[in-house]
Amino acid sequence: MMSDLVSEGQYVHGYSAREAERLRDQANTLGELLHQGIAYAPGRRVLEAGCGTGAQTVFLASSSPHAQIVSVDISPDSLELAKGRVAAAGHRNVAFQLAGLFSLPFEDASFDDVFVCFVLEHLANPGQALAAVRRVLKPGGTITVIEGDHGSWYCHPETSEASRTVQCLIDIQARAGGDARIGRRLYPLLVEAGFRQVRVTPRMVYVDDSLPELVEGFSKNTFIAMVEGVREKALSLGLMDESSWDKGIGDMYRAAEPGGTFCYTFFRGSAVR
Repeated sequence: MMSDLVSEGQYVHGYSAREAERLRDQANTLGELLHQGIAYAPGRRVLEAGCGTGAQTVFLASSSPHAQIVSVDISPDSLELAKGRVAAAGHRNVAFQLAGLFSLPFEDASFDDVFVCFVLEHLANPGQALAAVRRVLKPGGTITVIEGDHGSWYCHPETSEASRTVQCLIDIQARAGGDARIGRRLYPLLVEAGFRQVRVTPRMVYVDDSLPELVEGFSKNTFIAMVEGVREKALSLGLMDESSWDKGIGDMYRAAEPGGTFCYTFFRGSAVR
């Protein structure tokens, strides 16, 4: 869950090939849930602030084929992956640009719409980030923001060790300057940044073994994989001991087996400048 970090925070999941694969799995699995109803009219100029490896860009380009999308990110390597992903999908309505979120190289009021997905959670000053994108948005233009909330996760059967591994991820992200539970803050953040007509809706993912595509795509390949990615950091910081960590991860996989359930809530905010 990726993007512009500058000195305001750190992308705690890293930039490995495995992380890029996890982001792709996440986007493919959750695309309909998160992007439902998002489509920009022909000729609209849309800023995707913090495109990462382009996992969400493909959905934007597909749902709004005649909009002009400008996707920016702080990571050159991520941009190259994003360019390749969009080109492979056959989309030609996206321009990519290396840019920091807090120093966007665009004139005031130069975009009709702004899209921000899985970015604010990594920033120490998400309100400043929203103010930065508001500057380049035209009066009456729209913003869409999507974020997760790791504090919303639960499973069955659930153990203290499983819960603690997730808390480790939350704590590590906080130490890096971010907020893994930022989804619940979207409404006040947008209001405080000066946006109008703010509306936030929850997008819940519920998984059991009658939904095998979500068991693989979300429970295992998105959420558990994300938690597993901070193993070494959690152990080195002494947040858990190795045996407890391994038991916690094993217990999470148990909840992804027949008889187990997973639940997580994303939040999507929309507003007008």
